Amino acid sequence: MAHPNTERLTEYWRARAGAFSAPARIDIDPTEFIDLLPQVLIVGRREAGDLPFRLIGGLIADLHQRDLRGVNLLSLWADADRAALRLALEQVRRRPEPLIITGEIRTDVDVKVGLEMMLAPLVGVTGVIDRYLGLYQPLGMTARLMGHSVQTLKLLNLSRCGEEGPRLRLAAVDGRRIA
Repeated sequence: MAHPNTERLTEYWRARAGAFSAPARIDIDPTEFIDLLPQVLIVGRREAGDLPFRLIGGLIADLHQRDLRGVNLLSLWADADRAALRLALEQVRRRPEPLIITGEIRTDVDVKVGLEMMLAPLVGVTGVIDRYLGLYQPLGMTARLMGHSVQTLKLLNLSRCGEEGPRLRLAAVDGRRIA
């Protein structure tokens, strides 16, 4: 189950897409989710794996203690996670749907806070998907991170928005269902 802020921005993206596979960048109006702006980001796409931040909210800049504009999104993630993230972003570009990334924010002193990041494709002026609208949603107290340098983001799970979660199974002991 996604964080309510993630669900909100995802529903906004879906409403803007309408009958199209993905909304155009020009159809996104930040004043309609102004309270989320500190956590909102836009990532460009020049080619596969070249994903520079175009816009970042204040909370993101504060947590990373720098302006990330122009920095490749993949460079924030642990080396071992970059290929999977790159592939997932290319897949949602071909079949537009928001991508939900569950992970951890890790600092220089091994403080960890959960993270949910949503990235949803946007159509640019050329008519092709050339950027992603995103939300950087910490899943814990960000005060624990302040004053510490974010070293890396660790990927725990990738899912396309709207995919079913793991199916529940029945468990039985001596023929009696217990769960």
